[in-house]
Amino acid sequence: MQNKIRFGIIGCSSIAAKSVIPAISDIQNAKLKMIGSRSILKAKKFAKKFSCDLYGNYDEILERSDVDAVYISLPVGLHEKWVIKSAKAGKHILCEKSSTFSHKSAENMVKECKKNNVRLLEGFSFRFHPQHNLAIKIIQNNLLGKPMLFSSYYGFQLPYSSSNIRFKKKLAGGALNDVGCYPICASRIILQKKPISVLCHLDFEEKSGVDINGTIFMQYADKSKSFLAFGFNMYFQSTYSLWGSDGVLILKRAFNTPPNITQSVTLQNRNKNRDKIRNFRVKPSSQFKLMINDFCKVLTNSKLEPFSYENDLLEQSQIMEAVRESHNKKRSIHINEI
Repeated sequence: MQNKIRFGIIGCSSIAAKSVIPAISDIQNAKLKMIGSRSILKAKKFAKKFSCDLYGNYDEILERSDVDAVYISLPVGLHEKWVIKSAKAGKHILCEKSSTFSHKSAENMVKECKKNNVRLLEGFSFRFHPQHNLAIKIIQNNLLGKPMLFSSYYGFQLPYSSSNIRFKKKLAGGALNDVGCYPICASRIILQKKPISVLCHLDFEEKSGVDINGTIFMQYADKSKSFLAFGFNMYFQSTYSLWGSDGVLILKRAFNTPPNITQSVTLQNRNKNRDKIRNFRVKPSSQFKLMINDFCKVLTNSKLEPFSYENDLLEQSQIMEAVRESHNKKRSIHINEI
């Protein structure tokens, strides 16, 4: 493996242009090698914008021996096809969230990646921001007492547009795959466990037939709980909190943290029989650079792996599947049913 991981970009999306490609171009152990799009004209424009000499279609990227890894930024409904093709071509894969539309799809992708000895990371960049490590440290230091309720809200106003892939049912659009996946992922990394059951309700947009908002209630073996809410038709929220027996932990900008702002993790608890509020400052950090850097380190040093990418993806997809099943069957779904 090269000292610098050479990336091919599959899909010229807005998130690729705004965050991922600049991150690849700006860290020492990564290199932007080629841009791919269904439209050669669009690929050419992207390549020019980011000073990349090579561009073409998706298959041309996979045919190149000088591409080590690909970043896949396509509609959710197309991820499985191109993850499997990339794995068969021997490319490591960073796949934009949500990586799949079903748990079976996730299993198919992971199976093919393991078969071809390539790595697969689901692109939840937010989890690499240091504010979450600080939150976990506060919990582990028992400053909250026993964690009782994790709650998280993520949503914004997104007017209906027939051209927006988020409103295309055939491409696995909808609020759950686009924003609801974040609070689910956050609950897993902060509580460091998965629920035993989930209960979900989704509301749907009439024109497109995709879900536009939803709520999820999760129960855990130790009697703790999670409540999550998300949507496309709500005032902007991007938060989570953990309510414990002795305190409350709050992150006000949890998921889409700009790289140039100082974050604050708020802790309210009892200290010497008095309520005390503390704000822990977290220096500005680019969560996209941190994600790409971690991915590259894992690819170049197999011993350096903070978590198992593939097992993490499977656990996320299992809970997402239980959420869908709960809405469809109008009842609580036990995780072991999936």
